[in-house]
Amino acid sequence: MELYHPVRIKNIELKGNLFLAPVAGYSDMAFRSVCIENGACFTYTEMVSAEALVRKNLKTEILMRRAYNEDVYSVQIFGPEPDIMNAAAHIVLEKTNCECIDINCGCPVPKIVKTGAGSALTRDPDRLYKVAKAVVDAAGDRAVTVKIRSGWEKFQITWKEAAQAALEAGASAITIHPRTRAQGYEGHSDWSIMKALVEFVGEWNKSHGTSIPVFGSGDLFKPEDAKKMLEETGADAVMFARGAMGNPFIFKDATSLLQTGSYQPVPPDVRIKTGFAELERLVKDTEEKHACMEMRKRFAAYSKGIHNGAALRLQIVHASTVEDYKKIFEPVLQAFEEENSQNGQL
Repeated sequence: MELYHPVRIKNIELKGNLFLAPVAGYSDMAFRSVCIENGACFTYTEMVSAEALVRKNLKTEILMRRAYNEDVYSVQIFGPEPDIMNAAAHIVLEKTNCECIDINCGCPVPKIVKTGAGSALTRDPDRLYKVAKAVVDAAGDRAVTVKIRSGWEKFQITWKEAAQAALEAGASAITIHPRTRAQGYEGHSDWSIMKALVEFVGEWNKSHGTSIPVFGSGDLFKPEDAKKMLEETGADAVMFARGAMGNPFIFKDATSLLQTGSYQPVPPDVRIKTGFAELERLVKDTEEKHACMEMRKRFAAYSKGIHNGAALRLQIVHASTVEDYKKIFEPVLQAFEEENSQNGQL
């Protein structure tokens, strides 16, 4: 099979296998929309608290909204209690009509873990099973996927037990970030564990007559990383997380690399203009003050690799209005236009 290929998740047909991972505080509608425009084949919301949903928290409901160009997407929820997760899944389907619900069993953040949610579930396969089964029961014919970690710490590697629980509960796909909870986002992800999971689920599929896919996440910062992960692990798809921050073009570049063997990075002015498109949408989705504060870190990421980027970032951290961003970047864009015009006359 070609490295870039369609993926099926239960009754969802996806054109390709390059996904945007759920990233807390980042993968809102505005960011997901620019990733889709640049080739992301499937997108996930940032994680949503099941408890907050049941308590009818309006801010939580906003996180679940579908971006204008999302033909299919997944809402990710988290929580340790099966009954609450079941109720939350019903609310997700009532409020969004999303095609898929993803269960977060991998978040290592202490405030999530101490409640028994996130990666705490990876070391408690019995509870993981009950949580996943509760969501599957609520979802009906919708796909339910589960994201796990390799384990709690290096002496407590539990990915196999967690995957077994998810499969028995009726999960339609499994994603693994092969770091332990103790690692957080430090060190390196162990892709050999991902390969072992692919083989484990492959045996399950053979014995059960199913075709459940496995998705990989962890240490994907450039297109070449996606190619390497697909080649080395046999994963059905890969999920970009931190690698897509300020670089939604990674999907387009990775697609080109997988299909043709090469890619041409986008020019700096396109990076900046994409940042403004994201800002405009974020203002529309929320309000200017919030959007401009949020875009500080995003424009800082967009500016990486741009001439005098460090000086730009010193200004970005003080931007509070759309006009502030225009004042910072309009001279830069004008310089690019003049340079391009000169190059075109040569």
